[in-house]
Amino acid sequence: MNKTEKEQTVASLNSMIREARSAFLIDYRGLKVVAATELRQQIRKISSEYEVVKNTLALRAVKDTRMEHLSPFFKGPTAIALSRREDAPALAKLLMDFAKGHPAIVFKAAVVEGQVFPAEAVPEISKLPSREELIGKLVYLLKSPVSRLSSVLNAPLRNLALDLSQIQK
Repeated sequence: MNKTEKEQTVASLNSMIREARSAFLIDYRGLKVVAATELRQQIRKISSEYEVVKNTLALRAVKDTRMEHLSPFFKGPTAIALSRREDAPALAKLLMDFAKGHPAIVFKAAVVEGQVFPAEAVPEISKLPSREELIGKLVYLLKSPVSRLSSVLNAPLRNLALDLSQIQK
C-alpha cells in the first residue's frame, strides 16, 4: 500500500467514523472468510458498516473525532462495525447474535453516542430496546393521562344516561 492509498484509506475511514453514531471494535481472529462475508451482509441490511482496519491507519482516522477514546483498543487484528443511525442496540443485537454462533468474535470496546464502553457492556447494550420501541413507550406514557382524564370527564354523562334509562324502565 503506497502513501496515497494510505491517505485515501484514512480519509475514507475518518469520514465513516465522523458520521457514525456508534461503533463496536471486534477481534475477528479465527473467523472464516465465509462467516465474515455473511456478517458484512447482515450488517449492511441494517444500514451499518463493517471494516477490517489496519491499526496504524485507524489510529490516524480516529484522531480528533468523538471516537478518539478508542485508541488504546487498536491492538491486534481489529474490525470496526459502525452504525450511522441512532439505533445502536440494533447493531449490538446483530453482533451478539452472530457472536453466539461464531466464538471467534471477541469484542474489544464500544462507543455509543460518544461514550466509551468496555467489551463487557456490549451484551447490555444489545438488551436495550430499539429506538422505535422507546418512542412507542413515550407516546403511550404521554397519551395515558389524557385518555384517563377523558374517561373521568365522560363518566358523569355516561352515568346520567344509565340512570335515565333505569328510570324509564
